Amino acid sequence: MYRNLVPRKWAVRFPRVPRRTGDMRSPGIRFEPYGEVSRPSNERCEVRVSQLSRSRPRESARAWAEAFGAVAAAVAAMVVTAALGLWAAGADDLPSGAFPGVLAATVVAGVGGTVELTGGAGAFGRTGATLAVVPLSVTLSGALAAAAALLLPLRHGPAPDGRELLARAARTAVLWVLALLPFALTAHHTFRISLGDSLLDELGDALGVQPEAGFRTDVPATLARGLLWLVVLYVVIVLAARRTPLPPPLRRVQEAVRPPVRAVVGLLLGYVLLGLVVGVVTLITRGHSAETAAVLLLGLPNLAWMALGVGLGGAWDGRVPDSIGLPVPHALAAVLREPGGGSATVDLASLGRYDDRAWVLVVVAALALAATGFLMARRFPAPWWRQAVRLAPALAVALVAAGLLTRISARYGLSLIGLGELDAFGGEVRLRPRLPLLLGLGALWGLVAGALGGVLARVSPERRRIR
Repeated sequence: MYRNLVPRKWAVRFPRVPRRTGDMRSPGIRFEPYGEVSRPSNERCEVRVSQLSRSRPRESARAWAEAFGAVAAAVAAMVVTAALGLWAAGADDLPSGAFPGVLAATVVAGVGGTVELTGGAGAFGRTGATLAVVPLSVTLSGALAAAAALLLPLRHGPAPDGRELLARAARTAVLWVLALLPFALTAHHTFRISLGDSLLDELGDALGVQPEAGFRTDVPATLARGLLWLVVLYVVIVLAARRTPLPPPLRRVQEAVRPPVRAVVGLLLGYVLLGLVVGVVTLITRGHSAETAAVLLLGLPNLAWMALGVGLGGAWDGRVPDSIGLPVPHALAAVLREPGGGSATVDLASLGRYDDRAWVLVVVAALALAATGFLMARRFPAPWWRQAVRLAPALAVALVAAGLLTRISARYGLSLIGLGELDAFGGEVRLRPRLPLLLGLGALWGLVAGALGGVLARVSPERRRIR
């Protein structure tokens, strides 16, 4: 009551003086400057400020440690997967100590980096080479390791706000670029190529034509694409995870997108797991363990997601020369080597000409899509038509992304003394998806699977919703 009667810069102190019985005197009121009165509270504030000042470096160090752990986990997973796959493929026998460079190039290609082929053939010859391929086993191992490390603080710590999420992403991006830089700088090597004929080799030596081929990386492009890889992964994590609070406008987008994103990611990972089981069974029962292990450790998602697209009716166009071996299923290799020298079409009809079991791809794809639609509807209840609208664009985007990631383009050629084309002593490997077809089929089958899943979930006895 008395505090309101004095100026703000003055404070009132009521001394705690015990009064004797019968003593009606006032214990006394003293006016003192505010600073003197508030000295004890200032001391407490100084203690709290000092504690906060000491805790902020600790929190910052912990945040950087979490980012470093995510980057280290991704890099370690990719290096181990690539090293084992290259070792199974026989890359450890490459001449001139090329294995470290090839390993670095494989990691770079796994994050979408640019690997350029270089070559030369002396003064009387010229070479040309191109290469574009993504070892998706390496990519997926790094993505899963990074996602697990990034989600760990979200699951076991307090839910961060939008600003904290951006800060985490920035710290991870900085460390990720620094981690990719050594791989981009060391991914280079040069090989000498034999012409395959003793006479041609002697002629080349006499003319000073020593065809060489090598590889190197475009460092700026590699860092940019590696950063884009991390951004896409972080966006998928934020959209799919439950404990990622966002500002209200983005939160509505997250709530609308999270069900189909989780469903499609589960579908793609399920296909990879199924392909792993089939690959392990093949490795045990049919031999060729080294080649099969190399395929599993370098290109398992490439084959698994192609199987999904072909099972839904999609197609790829490709070509592989007879002189180049392919550690892939017999039917696929036979289709890509069809006589005529032109481009072959990989679809259900062409695979069925060489293997009667190609229809299994249709059955597996149908069951997988039905299960995807049903699980999405069970976890995120909504009317059947909304489930269809949810899943259709997500599946269409997923099939297009799978088609883009499974593209292969490799070409090498040599021309001597200006005679002949570059393909005279070279070859070409090509595999390209029909993207419009995959886009349309993804939207169509997404509508069907979403509607069917919504109806099945509606008539099922138990329903569960995950927020």
